[in-house]
Amino acid sequence: MFIGEQPGDEEDLSGRPFVGPAGKLLDRALASLGFERDDFYLTNVVKHFHFEQRGKRRLHKSPEARHVEACQSWLLGELHAVKPELVICLGATAAHAILGHDFRLMQERGRWQVLANGVRALATVHPAWVLRQPVQSREQAFVEFVRDLGELKHLLEGHANNDDATDLEAM
Repeated sequence: MFIGEQPGDEEDLSGRPFVGPAGKLLDRALASLGFERDDFYLTNVVKHFHFEQRGKRRLHKSPEARHVEACQSWLLGELHAVKPELVICLGATAAHAILGHDFRLMQERGRWQVLANGVRALATVHPAWVLRQPVQSREQAFVEFVRDLGELKHLLEGHANNDDATDLEAM
């Protein structure tokens, strides 16, 4: 299960997660590891697009804590229904929703955590973050994003080190 922050403009208009530019980058990263988007359940912490209107354009605004809290029951319902064996948090909003507010994404990205229910979770940057990097460092950001997601492939192939996982009290 992949969990992002919130729908973007294209996702909001289509009603499907990760179909815009960030979704295309995620698809590219997954394909480079031998995965397809259909191998995973994709969702977001916040279920609506929080935006600022500028002329005819709707520009992304980070969700507020009240938005995350208002959508928490839907996310928990999805987790209960899907029963994922692995959770990949894309970005800080998803990481905080799953791993807690003390989780520091840039310091702990790409390392497996074990949730109270035994599910393994990994956090990395959101693909939109990669797209927002300056042109000269965007490819390196993509390489590091793929490296983080490569931990998923290692775990599924049985190469992950169980000692690297951190136990967490609650989800």
